[in-house]
Formats: sequence, structure tokens, C-alpha cells
Amino acid sequence: MVFITFPGNCKKALTFYQSCFGGNVKFEPFPSELQHFNEIVVSGSLLSEKIIIHGSDLVHTEGRKLGNSIAIFFGCNNVLDRTELVAKLAKDKKRFLKENCSDQKLIELTDAFDVRWVLGVNEE
Repeated sequence: MVFITFPGNCKKALTFYQSCFGGNVKFEPFPSELQHFNEIVVSGSLLSEKIIIHGSDLVHTEGRKLGNSIAIFFGCNNVLDRTELVAKLAKDKKRFLKENCSDQKLIELTDAFDVRWVLGVNEE
């Protein structure tokens, strides 16, 4: 289970991840009396059999900082499942699939929302 801040992109991001992992998305907007904030997602979640992702458009006062020290690890059932997920998730799908060997134990990619993923293959 992970929590990711998507400043202004939470609905779009969680809907994108739903297309990758399946499952159901739910969004909690600001209360209706604050109509000028209606498009902002206070809390959203993707609940799938494969992964649970929580997120929000609300950012800490210091702002969102991208870094290379944190990535989401996701274990795929096999190399074929991982290749299919890469085709959905990777920012530059064609280049990534062409340049990365499918026999590697772990592969790392960045998606369209600048979220880093490490995709492994579960041991059998």
C-alpha cells in the first residue's frame, strides 16, 4: 500500500493506474460549499487485487520534491505479466521495452506522473 501526492493530477493519475492494475477508484472532493475547490481531490484511492494506491492533490507546505531514493516495488507473477505492465505503465513505452532485457530480476521505470517503479518477478 502506498500514498502518493499528485498536485492537481490525482484523479487522472489514479484513473491511469486503474487502467494498469484494474480495480476500483474512489475520490473524496472538497465539501460542496467550497465549490471553487471542487476539482481538487482531498483523498483518492485505487483498490485492486494487485495493489492499493492512495493519493491526494493536496501537497505539504514545502511542496512536492522528486527524488531518486524512493520507488514503488511491485512483484509480477512472471516475465510476461511484467512486460504487459511495462507496456501500460512506462512513460516512454517503446524505448523502454526495446532497451530493457526481460531476463533481468528487477527493472526500474518512471511513469507519466514521475513516479518511480521497480518491477520484479516473483520467485516460483
